[in-house]
Amino acid sequence: MARSDGAPPAGLRERKKAQTREALRVAAARLFAERGFAETTVAEIVEAAGVSPRTFFRYFDSKEDLLLPDLTESFDRMVQELARRPLEEPALVALREAVLAAVDSAPHTTLVALAHPLEGAEAVVTDRLVYAFVELESRLTKLLVERLPPGPDVDLRAAVVAITAMSAMRAVVRTVRERRKTEEVPVGTFARLLPTAFAVLAEASADL
Repeated sequence: MARSDGAPPAGLRERKKAQTREALRVAAARLFAERGFAETTVAEIVEAAGVSPRTFFRYFDSKEDLLLPDLTESFDRMVQELARRPLEEPALVALREAVLAAVDSAPHTTLVALAHPLEGAEAVVTDRLVYAFVELESRLTKLLVERLPPGPDVDLRAAVVAITAMSAMRAVVRTVRERRKTEEVPVGTFARLLPTAFAVLAEASADL
């Protein structure tokens, strides 16, 4: 039911916002792949998405934000999944399961930078990935402090577990990106390699 002031209902507004954001993401991903990141302009993205430049800047600060359009949502899901894990689970196991659950819940979510090596954008992608991982490690560390047995240096122990787990995930990101430079990488490779990375991590931990 429409509001008396003529504005659409809140639920409809949110759906339209989501549709607009997705249209911009899809248009940018296609143009980046076809023309390259450096050669693609905001004007071309908005034209392809069928929106105005003003609308674009309501959702994104720059075209660089569209290089990794779903990174924040993906990392938010990991934090949420970790918060749901049983408290009695070992910290590293809980983190592994949280990461895998987050990926499984959105199997079609793809980082543009992983799907298409973008000439001229590698430095931007690398900087944004590093920053995002550091921020995620901080968020996970705070949750792990609550899960680990209390004692001296619990904050340090939590940080080591979080950073170690994210290192395994970084290794998968790097592997997929490197493989894409020389070969066709099947869809789903990222998700397939994650359990292997965590298995290697578990083996290395057991040997210490």
